Amino acid sequence: PICSLLMVAPGRSMYNAVSAVRPRHAAPPASQALRNQGLLSKSAAGQALTRPAPADRFAPVPEPDTEAFANADDNPLKITADDPVSTFSIDVDTASYAVIRNALTGGALPPKDAVRIEEMINYFPYAYPAPEPGTAFRPTVSVSPTPWNPGTRIVQIGLQGALPERAERPPLNLVFLIDTSGSMQDAAKLPLLVQSFTLMLGQLGPEDRIAIVTYAGSAGEVLPPTPASDRATILAALQALSAGGSTAGQQGLHQAYAVAEGMARDGAVSRVILATDGDFNVGLADPQALKDYIGRKRDSGTYLSVLGFGRGNLDDATMQALAQYGNGTAAYIDTLNEAQKVLVDQLTGALFPIADDVKIQVEFNPAQVAEYRLIGYETRALRREAFNNDKVDAGDIGAGHQVTALYEVTPVGSDAQLTEPLRYGRADPAAAPSDELGFLRLRYKAPGADSSQLIELPITADLPPQADAGFAMAIAGFGQLLRGAPYLGDWGWDEAIALANAHRGDDTYGYRSEAVRLMRLAQSLSAN
Repeated sequence: PICSLLMVAPGRSMYNAVSAVRPRHAAPPASQALRNQGLLSKSAAGQALTRPAPADRFAPVPEPDTEAFANADDNPLKITADDPVSTFSIDVDTASYAVIRNALTGGALPPKDAVRIEEMINYFPYAYPAPEPGTAFRPTVSVSPTPWNPGTRIVQIGLQGALPERAERPPLNLVFLIDTSGSMQDAAKLPLLVQSFTLMLGQLGPEDRIAIVTYAGSAGEVLPPTPASDRATILAALQALSAGGSTAGQQGLHQAYAVAEGMARDGAVSRVILATDGDFNVGLADPQALKDYIGRKRDSGTYLSVLGFGRGNLDDATMQALAQYGNGTAAYIDTLNEAQKVLVDQLTGALFPIADDVKIQVEFNPAQVAEYRLIGYETRALRREAFNNDKVDAGDIGAGHQVTALYEVTPVGSDAQLTEPLRYGRADPAAAPSDELGFLRLRYKAPGADSSQLIELPITADLPPQADAGFAMAIAGFGQLLRGAPYLGDWGWDEAIALANAHRGDDTYGYRSEAVRLMRLAQSLSAN
């Protein structure tokens, strides 16, 4: 059976799962250690560029305290003849977009390290065709003109996961691991967490079971495994939670996994959901030991997902690392609307895995493509040889999930080429066969499998654009403007807003309209 551990904690507690005991305002040693391994990066404190609106109109963003975000420098431009192969792990997390929204609506530009462009793009649904019956997902590739550079093209790779009927899904074993430390008292933390899980209960069936473990000073099981149909008992346990004390992250993590293992049953999916504000005060001092521990539990069938709540001490970097090690997703919930999206509308994708260790590798043809760059996925880069190594962990796709990745490519002979040819040349790129732009390879494992499966398809220049490719490119431009990327030329906020408005399409829940409003806020804040 596949077991998943779902841990939820607002703010500080999660960070401390990977750190030694430390004073409340001391530098977080675990995040620093993870950063030293290239896994995390400490953000510069985000500063409001204008005075926040009065508190009775908008909730200002608290001054960042120990916030840390997982990110890296922008992907560099690659010369195809020198480095034709690009390899990365997929990412279905959406935490970055929600953090950006929280910052902008609070009157501040987000820290640049908080901007992960792939998570912004993947926040939105796109009209990809469904997989064939019996297949886990379907890849779709399209080619479009680049809005910010007429001399280049955007290659869009989309994956659409299969979505089984609700009656066909396996039963769930869910362990809510909830941070109830003192830092969780804020209304945007524990109270919002309780409201969020209450929304989720309505999506569970009578075969699903829930347990609740909390940690603050010491860990404890406040709700033994209970049928999801017993809503009154579960709600009473949630509503009785209160915040106080320090954060015994390690102890809570161990107990949550133990409860999940005790709930295991044939055919069920088990997941621990950690809900936290992101800072573990008491926990494992060795980040590698934490990684190995969560990895062993993942391999035994218990997955880990992470939900972040609150700002000021949000350790997004540790959240991302924990979710990646646990074959789960990381999301940030700042409003009840976001809880509806993550825990109701997208519940099946968050909880039911359909493909593990999904890797993408693109080989570009130097006879057709002079240069290329991958937009986003900086923290998901893999070595070329990792693609065929089934022991290398990568991202996972849940039921109904989508993944989108964008490359900007420069055709051979284009005036947009940024690099000069070498004086002494090299092997003639024209000797490369075919008129393909490139070749796409995908590897993935069925959940619980040891060996991967391979999908291959060519990328040709005549592939038509997706119907809503314009919106995906607008969001990619939005993210690059926030990060200050150097590849946009004179293309700016007006162009990004116009492009997004022109391609909003079917916006049933208003997510795309909200994105336009956020762009306008960012434009105004950037002008000050």
